[in-house]
Amino acid sequence: MSCKLTLQSIEPVTHDVHHLVFDRPEGLDFVPGQEIDMALDRDGWREERRPFTFTSLPGQDRLEFVIKSYPESADGHDGVTERIGRMQPGDTVLVEEPWGAIEDKGDGVFIAGGAGVTPFIAILRKKLEEAGTLEGNTLVFSNKTEADIILRETFEGMPGLKTVFLVTDEKTSPLHRTQIDGELLAQVVTPGRDVCYVCGPDAMLDDMAEALRGIGVGEDRIVTEEFD
Repeated sequence: MSCKLTLQSIEPVTHDVHHLVFDRPEGLDFVPGQEIDMALDRDGWREERRPFTFTSLPGQDRLEFVIKSYPESADGHDGVTERIGRMQPGDTVLVEEPWGAIEDKGDGVFIAGGAGVTPFIAILRKKLEEAGTLEGNTLVFSNKTEADIILRETFEGMPGLKTVFLVTDEKTSPLHRTQIDGELLAQVVTPGRDVCYVCGPDAMLDDMAEALRGIGVGEDRIVTEEFD
């Protein structure tokens, strides 16, 4: 199924991240954690599809996304996200069928790098909606600087959710740490109990999976998804 979405609103979340709200067409269903391929509905851009994760919940009558804008030609994004960040209400995009490997498979530790946190937004919101608390769940979220942390106050305000934020490039920050490593994961992960969700750049997935195995987390309890 391919369909057109119309932008209802767009607001900044950080200096380079936007919250976008679209209308929801009938028949477009998804589960929290899934993403969808999206293209700008304009000449020269309709074939330039990029995957973005739903941050709204399945029961809502609108579709929400939190999208990071990258400079044109940086990191292979070719300016698509930069143009999405400049959209105005009434603009349209084209989307395909939802897909993705990350979905709620139980309580545990959510490990994210940068925009890789977006699949966890809807999953945590759904868990909170169903249980009223996120007790037993931890978010470990790495960014370059504190200004890059997406929805920090939202995560900190989720009842029961333990949050561990770190920044790699801002040495003066109290959150500074060079990387998420086995030492940190051993402090927040209980092997055999926690499901460990990992989303971020490809290299991060390999490093986190290895670190998790190193502290005794079984392969069947590691859920991963690449996010540029």
